[in-house]
Amino acid sequence: MTLRPIRDTRLWVEDTGGDDPPVVFAHGVLWSTALFAPQVAALRGAYRCISYDHRGQGRSDDTNDMSVPIEQVFEDLVALIESLDAGPVHLVGLSMGGFAAMRVAARRPDLLRSVVLLDTSCDAESWIKLPEYKLLNFVAALFGVRSVAPGVMKSLFGRTALQDPARAAERAAWFEAIAGNRRTIVRAMRGVMSRRSVASEIPGITVPTLILVGEEDVATPPSKSERLHALIPGSELVVLPRAGHSAPVEEPEAVTAALAGFFAKHG
Repeated sequence: MTLRPIRDTRLWVEDTGGDDPPVVFAHGVLWSTALFAPQVAALRGAYRCISYDHRGQGRSDDTNDMSVPIEQVFEDLVALIESLDAGPVHLVGLSMGGFAAMRVAARRPDLLRSVVLLDTSCDAESWIKLPEYKLLNFVAALFGVRSVAPGVMKSLFGRTALQDPARAAERAAWFEAIAGNRRTIVRAMRGVMSRRSVASEIPGITVPTLILVGEEDVATPPSKSERLHALIPGSELVVLPRAGHSAPVEEPEAVTAALAGFFAKHG
């Protein structure tokens, strides 16, 4: 675990090391390497698991820019894989991490063995949701992320995880993880909201592709993943019951099983 110089910043990287096939995990906005902790714990005996925090998030260095564009996140991810001399890798990206991962798959297939796109979309942000997201971002910039965390939870998690009485302790931990984000996380959110569509690039993806989506995802609903599946030749689509937008922690065993099976086929 270390802060690794990547381009003009330092990214927090957790690398289990070894000679096993490498898997790189790219988290969603408001998260960190913690999002994929269950999968790393389960797969590290068979794979070299590399997870990292995007610039301005988690334990990576902050940025002074007003926004963190998705193109910058993509360039950071390419530079990270190259700096670790890890390619070709299995690349797993959720939401914001998926925005970057699909760009790598379309533009730098030489770096990949396969790509897994989790709870993500190839489109620009929905104009219907933009006003809500902009308001949340404005309030978070003024008063901190904790002030908007209750509303954000409804976007990041499905109804099953939010309503199950037996998961109260997990929900409390998730809430603290979200609420504990630095106020400057709004810069990453601006990048997410202003991203452009890459739907025209997606049909050019030739690496093996698995698309996973939570059945209860309201941020990027299953229809977004169905669109990806239709655009990417030969891709596989799996809809995860009882999961929302944070499937790796909501339904960790189901996500791990899907990854392990897919990697075994494309090792």
